[in-house]
Amino acid sequence: MLRFAKTRIGAFRREARGLAAVEFALILPVMIALLFGMAELSRAIFCRTAISQIASTVADLIAQENSVDAGDFTNVYNAANVILYPYYPDVSSQKPTIRITSVIYDANKSDGMSGTVDWTCNQPGSGTLSPATLSKGSNVSFGKKLLSSGGSVLMVEVAYNYSPPTTYEIVGGLEFNDKFYTKPRRVAQIPAPESCT
Repeated sequence: MLRFAKTRIGAFRREARGLAAVEFALILPVMIALLFGMAELSRAIFCRTAISQIASTVADLIAQENSVDAGDFTNVYNAANVILYPYYPDVSSQKPTIRITSVIYDANKSDGMSGTVDWTCNQPGSGTLSPATLSKGSNVSFGKKLLSSGGSVLMVEVAYNYSPPTTYEIVGGLEFNDKFYTKPRRVAQIPAPESCT
């Protein structure tokens, strides 16, 4: 009996026909996880880049105007949403949160590193901005000297809650935020639109 057991164990140890299949079965889950992980990472990086592009595009479009109205904001928001559309067709139901704010020079703060909100206009969406609201007269600090006497700065904030399509249950949603500053090109201060506060 002992000799038979030794013979069978020895034969089993020398047998290599199923070795590749066993190794493949052990490695396959790791390979699948890497494949999905790389795909999700690529989509997340694109989304983060698109959020930065939305912030700069919205700021650039508004900065080119002498004055803006509700129709201009609708067009700008539509253009911003299209930036995400090719890869996120559900963007119509899950839009990015966009806040456009005109910050004017405050003579009481002559350092040029902070100013006062003149007006702000929002597109509600899936992301969360901090602070959640800005109202006329609120103070805004930049950290750099961006304002000069009689001037203004357009501040565009974008937030988007990205939901990974294949790994949402594992990692949940990711919040992407960006902020962009620019000065109006044709006027020192864009007048407050009627549709915004």
